[in-house]
Amino acid sequence: MNNYKKINKVCLLILIFLINPALLSAAPKTKVLIPKNANTPISIMISEKSLKYYPLSDKESLVLTTRGPGKLKIITRGDINSQDEKRLSYNVYYRINGAEKIKVEFNGVKPDNKASFEDQSLGLPSVRENIIIELSRGENTIELWSGAENFKIITRTLFTEIKEKKIDWISLSPMYPNEPVSLVTYEDVVSYYRFSSAKPLKVKITGPTTLRVLNRVEFDYRMKGKLNYRIEVKEDKKVKNTYMLCADHSDITKYKKDGKRTPGKANEIVISVPSGTHTYEIITLDKCSVLGRILFPKKDIKLEAF
Repeated sequence: MNNYKKINKVCLLILIFLINPALLSAAPKTKVLIPKNANTPISIMISEKSLKYYPLSDKESLVLTTRGPGKLKIITRGDINSQDEKRLSYNVYYRINGAEKIKVEFNGVKPDNKASFEDQSLGLPSVRENIIIELSRGENTIELWSGAENFKIITRTLFTEIKEKKIDWISLSPMYPNEPVSLVTYEDVVSYYRFSSAKPLKVKITGPTTLRVLNRVEFDYRMKGKLNYRIEVKEDKKVKNTYMLCADHSDITKYKKDGKRTPGKANEIVISVPSGTHTYEIITLDKCSVLGRILFPKKDIKLEAF
């Protein structure tokens, strides 16, 4: 009889999953982002669990990077100096990919009776106040600042992946440079275009649409380790975004003809193109050359401006 009941339960579960296949899909992954320039973290105890937070400065930004698309949750807390201080107000500034600095105000924030600093000399942590940001596809750079010089604000940042809709992408040839560099991955040959601080990658496109810029920093064959580099995007000669990127040597991609260099692993940035015709210039802000490949949605092929 017991075996019969077990078989019925198994059959019922199989039927549920067949009716709703979404139940079989993996739950969204959430991870904690560690700042690239983090100082000593501050630990907060909650239900006997220690969580690391990172202090903000009003001068130097706290820098985090992650690959989207996904949802960013910036958890902020203030440091309440004593039991006599009932509420506090503070500001946090953030910037995504070098765009405009955005101010977020928190007012009347209470102490958190369920949390405490591991180092009790620090005072009392306030309750959590969150900033939620949707991040686009590709590499994203997040910068955070405190709004006051003499007030301690700490943050903990979580990122949850979002499954994006399937899009057919096709290659877009730039206006400049017009001499491709052939890279080989396994047996596939793909054309990239070399750009630098002096020689931008330039493209003209009519929006609204989206541009994906796959980019690989170039290594001399003698170089070892990872390389940090920055890419700046100008829209109609005005700076639109700046990205802080990092790459290692690619293990599977090689030059078709150049034996003195090694391409880096691919990073990706995404440019949102507004309505109208726009010219984009993409440069590196460092003394290195980068290979770029531009893709845009196949459905927008009618928008190609040249």
